[in-house]
Amino acid sequence: MTVQPASTEIASRTAAIIQEMRGLEGPLLPILHGIQEEFGHVPQDSLPVIAEALNISRAEVHGVVSFYHDYRRHPAGRHVLKLCQAESCQSMGSDAVAAKIKQLLGIGFHETTRDGSVTLEPVYCLGLCACSPAAMLDGEVIGRLDDEKIEEIVTEVRS
Repeated sequence: MTVQPASTEIASRTAAIIQEMRGLEGPLLPILHGIQEEFGHVPQDSLPVIAEALNISRAEVHGVVSFYHDYRRHPAGRHVLKLCQAESCQSMGSDAVAAKIKQLLGIGFHETTRDGSVTLEPVYCLGLCACSPAAMLDGEVIGRLDDEKIEEIVTEVRS
């Protein structure tokens, strides 16, 4: 058995995802979602493969990846904690919630803990304005964050 270089493996897996989705109307976003699902992020080595397959520039692909906040350039932690930073949550104390969580985890937004347990991301509205401040942990929304819920979240992502 021979071991393929990482970029070759990424390129071949990216090409398979593209082949599966290239017939869709406006295939770039579904392809990027598929790649992120496959790798946990959108690897830099996949961008030229996408550009060539869709006959667009690498700059266009990079622009889409960097514009949309849900696309990651690096692998996320085992858990992804998104804290709402929209106006409703701000008016209900999301700044204090974010400060406490950052302090407890020892990271800032767009960072992952050293042990890889959690990635912290800001979001701008989870649709829980009536339950502000709000967060999303691994796709599950949590409303009315207070000190007790913050402690529960940090305990859960650290376990």
